[in-house]
Amino acid sequence: MEHLVNPLVKDVQISGIRKFYNMVADIEGTISLTIGQPDFPTPMHIKEAAKQAIDQDHTVYTHNAGYLELREAASEYVWDKYKLSYDPANEVIVTSGASEGIDITFRTILTPGNEVILPGPVYPGYEPIIKMCGATPVYADTTQNGFRLTADIIEKYITDQTRCIVLPYPSNPTGVTLSADELQDIAELVRGKDIFILADEIYSELVFDQEHVSIATFLKEQTIVLNGLSKSHSMTGWRIGLLFAPLAISKHILKVHQYNVTCAASISQKAALAALTAGKEDAIPMKEEYARRREYVYSRLQSMKLDIVKPDGAFYFFIKLPEGYPSSLEFCLSLVKQEKVAVVPGDAFSPLGEGYFRLSYAYSMDTLEKALDRIETFLA
Repeated sequence: MEHLVNPLVKDVQISGIRKFYNMVADIEGTISLTIGQPDFPTPMHIKEAAKQAIDQDHTVYTHNAGYLELREAASEYVWDKYKLSYDPANEVIVTSGASEGIDITFRTILTPGNEVILPGPVYPGYEPIIKMCGATPVYADTTQNGFRLTADIIEKYITDQTRCIVLPYPSNPTGVTLSADELQDIAELVRGKDIFILADEIYSELVFDQEHVSIATFLKEQTIVLNGLSKSHSMTGWRIGLLFAPLAISKHILKVHQYNVTCAASISQKAALAALTAGKEDAIPMKEEYARRREYVYSRLQSMKLDIVKPDGAFYFFIKLPEGYPSSLEFCLSLVKQEKVAVVPGDAFSPLGEGYFRLSYAYSMDTLEKALDRIETFLA
């Protein structure tokens, strides 16, 4: 019966990140720097809020968009942090992780034949959904611009079919972000055009040397903002995303969300409420530790004479392959076989990622030190 499966689904491939992780998972003694997941436990007060929610029987459906008190807290959170103003009654949707937010956004705004501009290299979670909507991902080459998708680059890729531009900053896999001036230039470029901006800001609380700025500050009417608690509050498994959009857009996204999942998990929503209120600053000590790790890893990679762009946020380095390796996959396989360190081949992040590999530093200093010692031995 497989021949009857939707061909758009059959063409979708498993994420290159997970594919490589699974490939090397059974190699005994391997140190893995592959997964982008905080290594901190969820803060205790958040877990206690979830336990209390269970005891109080908050185990039924919520409003499709999520508990109103949670949407109010989310609205207040992005105002306090980023000066974004959204009506919690009808411009905020609590999603089952930011991944569902990506899905329901694309299914709302895309039709067959549309094009979506993405920075290349980029997180692999966008392309499959774009294709399943019958649209075409268009990768804009950022490799000669410090991995920054700026207005002058975007302009080269805009066509009559362009429906959306994806701005995931800070970026997975590069860790770079965009400045307020760069975002304002993009806003002026697309203002008034029939083009949406999908601003994936899941790493917004993990920016080290500057304040995070959202493009919605400059172009709210055309922007859909995605955020969530996975990275900021170490809540990856709780699956809580936050979607912000003007009413004219959000009212349609809500319909897709309703028929997709009905609502985000009620217990996780209660935990999220604690995260956004009592835990508003929970990300700060984690960010400080990531910044410390970044400096250590950066110093070690520099000493190895590797070609790198220092990340502004998140917890990744995207590193150019040393000479002598025909592909990122071959380099990563050689590294894991010889020194038992796993990193992610760059081609997992679009064809423009070929020639690089991604290293996650969301691991303890002890783990990073051992892994980098092995990488140094390998390169020598």
